[in-house]
Amino acid sequence: MTTEFTSLNLRRELEQAIQALGYTEPTPIQSAMIPLMLTGVDVIGQAQTGTGKTAAFALPILQNLKTSHRRVQSLVLAPTRELALQVAEAFEQYGQFMHVRVLAVYGGQPYGPQIGQLKRGVDIVVGTPGRIIDLLERGALDLGGLHTVVLDEADEMLKMGFIEAVETILEKTPAERQTALFSATLPPRIRALAERFMRTPESVTIKKNTLTVQTIEQRYYLVQETDKLNALLNLLEVENAASVLIFTRTRAETGQLAAELSLRGTPAEALNGDLEQNARERILSRFRSNQIKVLVATDVAARGLDIDDISHVVNYQLPDDPEVYVHRIGRTGRAGKAGIAISFFSPREKRRLHEIERFTRQPMTRASLPNAEDIRRHRENHLLEQMRVWLGRARYQRERELVQQLVAEGHDLLEIAAAALKLARAGEKQRPIAAVNDAQETPFPKGGSKHERLHGKQEYSLRRAGREKSASHSHEAGMVRLKIGRGKADGIRPNDIVGTIASYANIPGSSIGKIRIEEQRTLVDVPEEFLERILRQNGNYKIGTYRFGLERA
Repeated sequence: MTTEFTSLNLRRELEQAIQALGYTEPTPIQSAMIPLMLTGVDVIGQAQTGTGKTAAFALPILQNLKTSHRRVQSLVLAPTRELALQVAEAFEQYGQFMHVRVLAVYGGQPYGPQIGQLKRGVDIVVGTPGRIIDLLERGALDLGGLHTVVLDEADEMLKMGFIEAVETILEKTPAERQTALFSATLPPRIRALAERFMRTPESVTIKKNTLTVQTIEQRYYLVQETDKLNALLNLLEVENAASVLIFTRTRAETGQLAAELSLRGTPAEALNGDLEQNARERILSRFRSNQIKVLVATDVAARGLDIDDISHVVNYQLPDDPEVYVHRIGRTGRAGKAGIAISFFSPREKRRLHEIERFTRQPMTRASLPNAEDIRRHRENHLLEQMRVWLGRARYQRERELVQQLVAEGHDLLEIAAAALKLARAGEKQRPIAAVNDAQETPFPKGGSKHERLHGKQEYSLRRAGREKSASHSHEAGMVRLKIGRGKADGIRPNDIVGTIASYANIPGSSIGKIRIEEQRTLVDVPEEFLERILRQNGNYKIGTYRFGLERA
């Protein structure tokens, strides 16, 4: 323990847990926030992800926990299942010597086990807004004994359309509670929520990190969505990549991409919210020790990833927020080392390139993918370099004896060497060079794109029906178009659709595609891989006071 953690006067069990976890000193947000929260005042913490904010509210909550109570004492609201699980796990780690009872609740899971655990007694509940409201309506969750409410990543909950649900939950909590709000940004709607539900809150702001590191080389490749895997395989073959961190949008995509890479001769592991902590640590240990050189992760799963030797970061799928892009690429080029950030843009995503460049105030360089000849030449040069290394070492006595045996049999020395190289290259047949089609830039229509961004998070097509070949079918590969029998006449908004489907079906809001709101109905594109899960929740979807279902358009 350092004097700084000791000076916080935390209970012995917490100091023991901090020491067991190997933490040395508080981060800036922890140093500022923990003493404030221990006094019981309301607080607003403005800080980026990866600054240690979970411990900033978890440690004070555990410090003030009354172990003899049978009612829920603290509630943490989180925008996603992944974050809810991550926060709940953090509480269990910090409270490992206190026998704290923590429950994570989120959509897409059966109610029975969650309700059963609540009946047996829980100290801290961490959950997504939709599932919390469901449990309140079922009478399974009692907030009457609540001491502290935490709104984690409030701006993300706003972007995902959960803010009304958050307000409904806060209205059902005791007036004398302590409220802590954490958010990377404080848009007007979040400020209004704070003014309504918080009592003269103290504010802590941790300055943003430098936007980008000068040693990071930023490149982008224009690639059709269907060619991304082949483009990635070809790049990984020619790049001098010691360790690669690849970002996708969803948990499912991390596993799929890691499996595809491994199948094609590039061993990779997936890092996502489905992993138990022990499994996560094993994967990270293999990555740090270079047993695997490719890691595929979601943004949430990569939080807290502290590895200084990542040579390449790949945006296999672009983040919705330029600030997330900055956070991703900041994982390379650390400790004064050079780093490379690679991003794949489809032709229709070119506008997002300009948004990122405006935000970072740094241009990205468009690069050309290696062609088949480039890859063949790279393979041959690599083989020759390996040969030169072994010739320099001269550690092949038994192999020399085998060559002498072949010479004695009458074979030419040059022919023997050529045959040996042929054998050495046999593995290349298992790695055929992947074909990638040319991707042409799509010019923007005069006057700019007619796409509307929902709070800067999700792009929805609002083109008129006459510009679409068919309103009943998705034009994006891998997507299915569904319809809802509510529309403009009912006051439906895009964020209502995203937030409701994401919450109840337990899918990322960012995976939902185009939304078209007509007068009496709404059309929404969803990933085909999530179709069964989405339709299974029919009867549960609710916006405001009415329920709705989805069906194929």
